[in-house]
Amino acid sequence: MNFVRKPDYSDVLHPGVAVDLAANMAPLVRGKGDPTAATTDGVSWLSFQPSSTGPVTIALVHPSSPLHPGAIRYHVWAHGDDNAIQAVVQRMPVLLGVDEAALAGWEAFDEVLAQTAKLLPERVVDARRRHPGMRLMATGQLVDELLTVVLEQKVTQHQARATWSWLAKTYGLASPAGDPAPKLAPRPETILGIASWQWHAGWVQPFMARTLRAVASRASALHRLANKPLAEIDRGLNSLPGIGPWTVAETLQRTHGAADYVAVGDYHLAHHVGEALAGKRTDDAGMLELLEPWAGHRQRIVRLMYASGIRFSRFGPRMAATDFRDR
Repeated sequence: MNFVRKPDYSDVLHPGVAVDLAANMAPLVRGKGDPTAATTDGVSWLSFQPSSTGPVTIALVHPSSPLHPGAIRYHVWAHGDDNAIQAVVQRMPVLLGVDEAALAGWEAFDEVLAQTAKLLPERVVDARRRHPGMRLMATGQLVDELLTVVLEQKVTQHQARATWSWLAKTYGLASPAGDPAPKLAPRPETILGIASWQWHAGWVQPFMARTLRAVASRASALHRLANKPLAEIDRGLNSLPGIGPWTVAETLQRTHGAADYVAVGDYHLAHHVGEALAGKRTDDAGMLELLEPWAGHRQRIVRLMYASGIRFSRFGPRMAATDFRDR
């Protein structure tokens, strides 16, 4: 495999279980135009800057099959920073969702799934058999992920992806791997220096800009918080202005592989869960009631539901993007 710059480190991980990297990466990539993450030609890319080291870029080479255990070769660029490289190496199983705790979680889920199969559509149960490589990746990058999720609040997917692409391309940092490797998300100090008119030009609504500044101003505390127990992280995030349960769930699913977090307040999720599990649309309360038998694993059920191929009805008008820049 040819790279613009030679990796600082390369190794192979043998997780001992199937890993579907292409599918597992999907929640971390905001469309084809995401400047900070990508999957292309059998390789998944991530760039970020941990709080304790310099910037890193990781290239994950997909195993030969997403259905069977196989080796995962990975490459790291870190401007030669040995501490950054070792941090990536030590955390690689967690990033891929194949660390001991994550694998134990899937084993427990499989036991529950076998006991509750009659409560689910056959297609959802069968999705587990058809997707043995499903994992919940965990980047650990709380600040970076909050930046992306905040931009997804109360807007269309197209608008959220466009604003994130603008922000990362305009203010992000170059990858240690060089172009065309993904860029790093903007640094907190950069976010704090963006003027109101610049946010406006980038389609970022005022309430989002305020929340992004709140996140950036607390970056050091958030980096420390990321290493705390999940319940403590939840409380800490919910205390931030502009951050609520939906943002917390969408963030922790990606940063910590939070297997029980579902996005309450989502525009579509409750309807989809209701349609899949009860044959009719429902609200957030109804969704939580339907998912109760899988407490501790509710995000796993949601992932299986979407992997099952169930076709969902469209309810109500499509949310329209709002161009507020002349207001």
